[in-house]
Amino acid sequence: MSNWTFVKAVAAAAAAAALATAASAQTRGVTATEVLFGMHTDLSGVAATYGVSSSNAVKMRFDEINDAGGVNGRKIRIIIEDQAYQVPKAVQACNKLINRDKVFAFVAPLGTPMNNACFKDQFTVGVPNLFPLSAARSMYEPYERVKFYGAASYVDQIRSGVDYFVKTKGKKAICVMYQDTDFGKEVLEGAEVQAKKLGIKIVETTAHKPTDQDFTAPITKLRSAGCDLIIMGTIVRDSIVPYTTARKAGWTDVDFLGSAAVYDLVVGAAQGMEGFYGMGLTEMPYVDSNVASVKTFVDNYKKKFNIDPNIGAVYGYVAADLTYQGLKNAGKDLTLDSFIKGLEAIKNYKDIFNGPTVNFGPNIRQGASSSFLAQVKGGRWTRVTEPLGF
Repeated sequence: MSNWTFVKAVAAAAAAAALATAASAQTRGVTATEVLFGMHTDLSGVAATYGVSSSNAVKMRFDEINDAGGVNGRKIRIIIEDQAYQVPKAVQACNKLINRDKVFAFVAPLGTPMNNACFKDQFTVGVPNLFPLSAARSMYEPYERVKFYGAASYVDQIRSGVDYFVKTKGKKAICVMYQDTDFGKEVLEGAEVQAKKLGIKIVETTAHKPTDQDFTAPITKLRSAGCDLIIMGTIVRDSIVPYTTARKAGWTDVDFLGSAAVYDLVVGAAQGMEGFYGMGLTEMPYVDSNVASVKTFVDNYKKKFNIDPNIGAVYGYVAADLTYQGLKNAGKDLTLDSFIKGLEAIKNYKDIFNGPTVNFGPNIRQGASSSFLAQVKGGRWTRVTEPLGF
């Protein structure tokens, strides 16, 4: 090789490297060989059972993709930050992921107030929020091009449940017990909207703090009001204690219905929860599930993490898989714009957990709105209906 030929080769290589550097600089979190995601979640606080299991499942799905060669020539890497289900810590975690790590997008971030607190900063620099573990409408409303949420909101779920109980079970005296939080108020609004549509009134409501432990007074208040259906804006412990309190007091001619937030293995397995209702989005990950793909997932998850998955793991796995679908659709030239178009191209998606069909589009940021009614029978959740809508 002549000196001139060598010089030209070196110059060409330098130019190519410069172009690659410029391209990666233009799209944060993306190199020729890798795409970097972030996740802020609860690894040590009150919602750690969800945060740990969902982050495990996100890693599990991304590991599966990487082991199969990655996506369009790139491997997927994720940085997970603990926000302990506290807004100030969530803001700190988001700032780190955005400004220091310069991630491409957030995947499966946990918590309604935590997501809401991070939105302004992340959207200012164009960091998408993908399939959060929150069913609040703020996860997809108002419209924002980098917001994507894949399932029914709390309002959707409760509207479907109220509609079913009024029309099918003849319920007439609806009451609401809810956490005095953004989450609880979403459940309350869902009940109010559907009751108004059906021409009936909410008879009584009670609000409580997430930390409250004694529910004797609110149960007495609701019983005195003559409720025949109590909508629960609750999660785990504050679902179990009021329900068992009512049943122990001999109040058996009333049904209790929660959102997908109560559709949890712990709630189903707790003593005294027989007959409790919740709205579900997917199959529960039982080790003896009769859905083959669910059983395989449970087996693989337990082998990898030496623990059984919970419903949070299901949500995390689906979030990671939907993210993969968007990356695949985006092609090799991965930019923010191509990725958004890739997500918008997701049509008729079905997860391995028998969840709802998911569709996105140029102006569609909520992929599905149906949920099903489930009931605790024999210590486990059982589907009562096919997917419900309104």
